[in-house]
Amino acid sequence: MVIIMDIEDRVIKMANLLLEDNRTVREVAKLCGYSKSTVHHDLTTKLSKYDNSLYEKVRNLLEYNKKIRHIRGGEATRLKYLKIQ
Repeated sequence: MVIIMDIEDRVIKMANLLLEDNRTVREVAKLCGYSKSTVHHDLTTKLSKYDNSLYEKVRNLLEYNKKIRHIRGGEATRLKYLKIQ
């Protein structure tokens, strides 16, 4: 778990974690020990104040994740029922 005190450092660290392996907000939240809401809020509102180019990359990845979330959810459900059988 990564604990960061300074807000700017925290936001930039979260952004880098997200982009590092094309992670989801939930995965970054779990790694950092913050709530999903905090991570999302930091990445969508605070990051643009500190690093605009990083913000653009994060925004593009968040939009992509939003577009494919129905596929990820369907795959998770499929795997769940495969384990039951």
